[in-house]
Amino acid sequence: MSLTPSTMIELGSSLPTFRLRDPEGREVGSDDFSGQPLLVVFMCNHCPFVKHVADALAEFAREYQAKGLGVVGINSNDYASHPDDSPERMREEIERRGYTFPYLVDENQDVARAFEAACTPDFFLFDADHRLAYRGQFDDSRPSKPTPVTGADLRAAADAVLAGEAPNNDQKPSMGCNIKWRE
Repeated sequence: MSLTPSTMIELGSSLPTFRLRDPEGREVGSDDFSGQPLLVVFMCNHCPFVKHVADALAEFAREYQAKGLGVVGINSNDYASHPDDSPERMREEIERRGYTFPYLVDENQDVARAFEAACTPDFFLFDADHRLAYRGQFDDSRPSKPTPVTGADLRAAADAVLAGEAPNNDQKPSMGCNIKWRE
């Protein structure tokens, strides 16, 4: 299991625009969340790091969507080489985890490149003006550690953003599997 950290792009960066489809063909884009804080999560189905937080992420999304946070998952992995990340398998994952947020396919990987996403999971939290407020880990838990999955880091950042405040600048990179780039 390789360990890749997020790139930790500059806070205050603008939300890259995107328009992608979910496995059912429905389009969702960044402009659908105008004036709303937005969490963008680069994720996939097969990564042990994503699997480790998936149920807690689903719970986090339900809780914070009810508070006004937009949430989008994006799968940028090359599913030709990693068939477990195919749109068909994404449908199964949405149902299994009970995701209430759009889980989108970045087939040409342009959106991952625009975000400078590096790993799965990779979390990007934007304020209501769509400026990057947080890029970091879900929490200190890892598949190899007995630490409970709480989402503490992301929860603290989301609470601050929803209150119109800046999250703590001391942000730890997310760690996970590298995005599976096309050759």
